Amino acid sequence: MHNLNFAYSFNVKKTTFFVFFLLLLLQSCSNKETIKYDIVISNINIIDLEDGSISKKTVCISGGKIVDLKVTDSLNDYISEKHMDGLGKFLLPGFWDNHIHLRGGDSLIEENKNLLPLFIANGITTVRDAGGDLTSEILRWRKEIKNNTIIGPTIYTSGPKLDGDQATWAGSLVVASQEDVTKALDSLEKIPSDFVKIYDSRISRENYLEVLKQAKERGLISSGHMPFTVELNEAVTSGIGAVEHLYYILKGCSSKEKEITQAIINKELSFWDSMDQLTTTYHDSTAQKTFQLLNNHNTYVVPTLHIGNVLSYLDEVDHTNDPYLDIIGKGIVKTYNGRIKRAISASPEARKSRKALNSFFKKLTKSLNNANVKLLAGSDSGAYNSYTYPGISLHKELEAMVAAGLDPLEALQTSSYNGSRYLQKDKEVGVIEVNKVADLVILNSNPLQEIKNTRDIYQVIKGNKIYDPKEIAKQYDCTECFTILP
Repeated sequence: MHNLNFAYSFNVKKTTFFVFFLLLLLQSCSNKETIKYDIVISNINIIDLEDGSISKKTVCISGGKIVDLKVTDSLNDYISEKHMDGLGKFLLPGFWDNHIHLRGGDSLIEENKNLLPLFIANGITTVRDAGGDLTSEILRWRKEIKNNTIIGPTIYTSGPKLDGDQATWAGSLVVASQEDVTKALDSLEKIPSDFVKIYDSRISRENYLEVLKQAKERGLISSGHMPFTVELNEAVTSGIGAVEHLYYILKGCSSKEKEITQAIINKELSFWDSMDQLTTTYHDSTAQKTFQLLNNHNTYVVPTLHIGNVLSYLDEVDHTNDPYLDIIGKGIVKTYNGRIKRAISASPEARKSRKALNSFFKKLTKSLNNANVKLLAGSDSGAYNSYTYPGISLHKELEAMVAAGLDPLEALQTSSYNGSRYLQKDKEVGVIEVNKVADLVILNSNPLQEIKNTRDIYQVIKGNKIYDPKEIAKQYDCTECFTILP
């Protein structure tokens, strides 16, 4: 009897304790504060640009940043100001166009500004402006974009280009002496520019190398063309951060680079006349050494294949019915005439050589990628670059890379992933992680299966703003400009 009473008492106490514990747990749950987010995207396929893996998660955004990535999604755990169902859709970092131009002088200020929403409509949340004559306007647009008073991408700009006396492009800073180099870099730092862009139309060999030397000493990021009076290894070892276009890479792959360089210095050979010699003297072992040099110095390369395709066939392709011509300003379209006239008036031999060089550059791009040289996707869109339209041209650049032999993941890496690293912004953007800026693009279909799916855009997120490409298309009255075209 004593044992029975003890067991009864023990069970009562155990039950009481269990009920008390359950009440405490329920009380704790009832007091749990529901988390609030600005934007939530539920159950979306996130593409990891580092390895191409895909994981389904719920993305939580507040204050313009990714604050949580949930494996499971329970609507009871949070409330959000804006909620999107991401089921069946794909999420990537917003695209970067790593080479555009905002330029054309005072008469084209508004026409350039009017094109900024085109980048967002095409999922491009960041652009790299590679030199022009609208620096003060660009700085103003950046503030307006940040304050959400106008629609547009984050703009990283070089400000004016650096070149020699009587430079080709308006607004360039003239560097005709070592003192000029110092003054020019001082000016760029005061802007402040995001990188130094060097052009090659008039700059001397000595001043070009001096720019790179001083920029490196100041810790400035650089990019540019390269005068053919300089050998590629000299530019790379002097610290150039990115080589714009493939002419200069080709030069460094020639077994006769020294001789061709000297002929250029002696004015026995011109830039264009040297191209045939460079392609015929391309040597694989020389190229591999050049590729290794680029890797050793962390030098990026911007192939700009799409504009090469466009310009090489200006004499054959009729662009008069391009839908984008309806939304590009007439002033910008007028600037296309120079290249068009030169293409049409070129000799048959020059036209043939240009097309052959364009084909060679595709093979060179594949070789660079095989050697793990870091590539940047850049369209070179802007005034004076005929029929290379802002926004859509970045997608065509990615497609051109795949056509050249890269797989879709490798092509995608050349946009935001490599772009953020080149400009040393990868701690902020470039991949989808907690604490990264919420510059994102949602696609309806998987770009890893078909690169043209980068155009199949559902929504674009920039910070705390959500943009619908269809709504932006309405303001341009050009629905055809925002569909998947061949």
